[in-house]
Amino acid sequence: MMRDAEPLLSLRDVSKSFTLGSNTIQALKDVDLAVVRGEIAAITGPSGSGKSTLLNLCGLLDHPDSGELLFDGQPLCSANEAQKTALRRQAIGFVFQSFNLVPVMSARDNVEFPLFLLGVQAAEARRRVGEALQRVGLERFGGHRPDQLSGGQRQRVAIARAIVKRPKLVIADEPTANLDALNAAQIVALMQELAHEHGTTFLVATHDERMLPHCDRALVLQDGVLAGGAHAH
Repeated sequence: MMRDAEPLLSLRDVSKSFTLGSNTIQALKDVDLAVVRGEIAAITGPSGSGKSTLLNLCGLLDHPDSGELLFDGQPLCSANEAQKTALRRQAIGFVFQSFNLVPVMSARDNVEFPLFLLGVQAAEARRRVGEALQRVGLERFGGHRPDQLSGGQRQRVAIARAIVKRPKLVIADEPTANLDALNAAQIVALMQELAHEHGTTFLVATHDERMLPHCDRALVLQDGVLAGGAHAH
C-alpha cells in the first residue's frame, strides 16, 4: 500500500441519524476517514456501533445528514442518484453479509451480472468470470445455484462477484464470517494480492480476529464514533 497516496475515499465530519419511533438514533457522529488506494482497512466494533451505516455511506447506498464524502478526489454532496449509481456500478464492489445472490441464477451467472450491467462483451465476461471463480476456489461449482451451495461457498461467490469488474473499492461486511480457517486464509490472501498488485482498496467490517493482522489498519467504531488505527508496518 502507498502510504503517501491520495485517498481514494474520504469522509469529512460525517454524521448520520435515524428516527425510531419517537427516538432519534445517532448512528455516526462527526466521522473523519481517509482510505488510500491499495489499502485494506478494517472497521471493528460491537454490533449496533454503526458499522453497517458507515459501509452504506462509503458504498453510496445512503447519504449522510451532514459532512462531506469524496471518491477519487471528487466531492459527492452534489451528485444525483443517477451519477451515484453509475459510480457504484463501475468502481465499487460489494460483499454483503446476507450474500444477496440471485436464487434462480447459477454461481457463474451471479458473478457475471455486474459485467452484463457494464456491457462487457460475452467472451471477455466469460474469461473474467472463470478467473474470478478460480481465484475463490469455485471453478467446479459455476453451474450450481445458491441453494445448492454451502454458506461458505455462497460467501465466496459473493466475493467473486465483487471483484470480477475490477473495482477501485470493495466494501465487505464480514467477508470471512462464514468461512473455515483454510478458506478464510485464501480470501485474505486474495485481498492482499488485489490490493498490492492492482491497487484495489478494501473497506471491511469484521468481528473476525483472524483478519486483523493482515489488514493495513484496524479502526474501532463505538457508539457512532470512529477511532483511527495506525497503519501497520
